[in-house]
Amino acid sequence: MIKRNPLFVAAVYKFVKLPDCAALREPLLAQCDALGITGTLLLAEEGINGTIAGTRSGIDKILAYLRSDPRLADLEHKESAADQPPFYRMKVKLKKEIVTMGVPGIDPTELVGRYVKPEDWNALISDHDVLLVDTRNDYEVGVGTFKGAVDPRITTFREFPEYVKNNFDPEKQPRVAMFCTGGIRCEKASAYMLQQGFAEVYHLQGGILKYLENVPAEQSMWQGECFVFDQRVAVGQGLAPGHYELCYGCSRPITAEEKASPKYQAGVSCPHCYDNLTREKRAAALERQKQVELAKQRGETHIGKRGKKAERIVN
Repeated sequence: MIKRNPLFVAAVYKFVKLPDCAALREPLLAQCDALGITGTLLLAEEGINGTIAGTRSGIDKILAYLRSDPRLADLEHKESAADQPPFYRMKVKLKKEIVTMGVPGIDPTELVGRYVKPEDWNALISDHDVLLVDTRNDYEVGVGTFKGAVDPRITTFREFPEYVKNNFDPEKQPRVAMFCTGGIRCEKASAYMLQQGFAEVYHLQGGILKYLENVPAEQSMWQGECFVFDQRVAVGQGLAPGHYELCYGCSRPITAEEKASPKYQAGVSCPHCYDNLTREKRAAALERQKQVELAKQRGETHIGKRGKKAERIVN
């Protein structure tokens, strides 16, 4: 049996002005390919965002390459280990935003909330005067969240500003604490809320991932697991692999109980999407799953649409 080198997963983001982002794309992709790095990196004029995986040497070298740009010299990353490759390929994409809110003029380099270190987070959210808000999508919140957090029940981050307008009042809730997977959504969310007149806006530095990494289990106020946008699906305390799998019909996390449902079919559907699948989509999913199984029998990895489903970047 061939012994694999250990794999490491690094999540990175930074809001910084990159007007030449288009020119950065090809050299960065070439460097990643040369080092055997897989995953997705997003480049925009407002910065960089992404999650990548590779060997210890590969990750160290690509991070050094990124930080060799003076604008990214202080680029931070969050790291965890993976037993299996969490991505099938490498992509470097150009975007209008590195995390899409869709509100013009929101610039976290100009206006941003107060960072709170994971070690200080419990004290802040235990204050009854603080409104605790989960800025993630509904399926992410369903996997785990902080006790007492408000769930906006949004399906995309674009819906967050409208939820704030309809449900929160700066006069009644001047102190707000927010959190997300890796911190990037909170950067924009806090800038937006400050723009809307909220007096004190805090967000968890490094996001849930840094909290789970740094805060001991016996002190943790986190409930459940944390959904991540790669093949691991979810992680727990200490960033240990979680217990969820991904439905490749709808890309939602599913539990062992949901897999026992008659509406679950591997690679095709789960209770979340079974009733919404058209005949055409079901047939396509069945054919895709057939190819996955054939590839597995040959000892190969199928990297068709199955790979695309999990390779999303939000943080």
